[in-house]
Amino acid sequence: MSAPARNYENLDEAVPNSRWLEEKAQKSNRRSKLIVIGSLLTVVVLIAVGVALGVTLSKKSSSNNSAASSPPGTNTADPSNFQKDPALKQSFYGIAYTPAGSQLPECGNSLDQVIEDIQLLSQLTTNIRLYGADCNQSSLVLAAIEMTKVNMNVYLGNYPAINDNGTAYTRQKLEIQTAIQQYGVDHVAGVTVGNEFILDYVTDQGSEDPNGTAGDEAAAQLIPYIQDTISMLQSMNLGKTIPVGNADAGSYFNTKVLEAVDYGKKISFCSFFMKKIHPWFANQTIDNAAGWTANFFQTTNVAAAEALSNNPKKNIAETGWPTDTSQLNYNPNDGPSLASVPNLQIFLDTFVCQANTNGTGYFFFEYFDETWKATTYGGVEGYWGLFDSNRQLKNITIPDCSV
Repeated sequence: MSAPARNYENLDEAVPNSRWLEEKAQKSNRRSKLIVIGSLLTVVVLIAVGVALGVTLSKKSSSNNSAASSPPGTNTADPSNFQKDPALKQSFYGIAYTPAGSQLPECGNSLDQVIEDIQLLSQLTTNIRLYGADCNQSSLVLAAIEMTKVNMNVYLGNYPAINDNGTAYTRQKLEIQTAIQQYGVDHVAGVTVGNEFILDYVTDQGSEDPNGTAGDEAAAQLIPYIQDTISMLQSMNLGKTIPVGNADAGSYFNTKVLEAVDYGKKISFCSFFMKKIHPWFANQTIDNAAGWTANFFQTTNVAAAEALSNNPKKNIAETGWPTDTSQLNYNPNDGPSLASVPNLQIFLDTFVCQANTNGTGYFFFEYFDETWKATTYGGVEGYWGLFDSNRQLKNITIPDCSV
């Protein structure tokens, strides 16, 4: 089926919606600690086949979005003609990415800015993952990939809120559907439904057991969202199988969520889950960080998933090392090794190429520093980027995994 006519204008307009990060902003310190010890992405997937329906994308425009300047040597009339940076190497399996200004209600992101990000990211990886769909993220990213003509696959994300009767989920589901209808699925690797959903629900109930009463209550909310996303993709008659999965922190994956894909065995399906594994929050030294990450993933996540009948695909949703800390919620005893650029370099040198060799799928956290996290959460939350907030590569050397 031929794709609908493209119109890249007015993709930047903010969509008036309720906050999907509202609850997260109230959890600052607690989130950081739990991410580390806890559990990583739980993902369950089901898929459908067919061809994309062509309907028109909602057109959006905004006067409060600031466009990023183009990189040196870029032909602004043709985003696919951009200057490559010799300091960048396509060594990463994947990178976690959220376009700047993608938080409700402001929605200050822009297509120009996302194009610049995709140009840089494409020189580092062929896979990225998004966390949510608010503020038109899905369409912006798919449009930028198409316009830059780079080799890039994206895991779209739906970031539902707990106990909101599906309001955040439904809003983002419609945005994902619109993006797929307009841009197709050539560059869509999967859809992740839920990010730290079990973690948030369980810890709000004062528990740490993802498979206890609170964990099962959370699963009862989350699984219908996963099933509904699968049904949506099936109804669109897409031309390829799109995995639908879930992401959670540390050891907080719920078995019922992982097994939810079993209901779809009567038709073709695929499943995946991702876990967030941060050695920093697990109080590991930088010398132990890479080895601890690999071991934790293998023993806590891979082994548990392989014990299930559906054996979902396993990826690390987040791992990395922070380079700084803010005074807000600052803890001088946080971590036996410094949050610093030199230590990020050590983690890069000891994890990236080794994980590639071992066949571990991972999404390095993260593309660039998100300053809003520093003012909202404090501590190290705003300083995990390979690039700073101005998209300048930090004083690091990207590993060359081809040698």
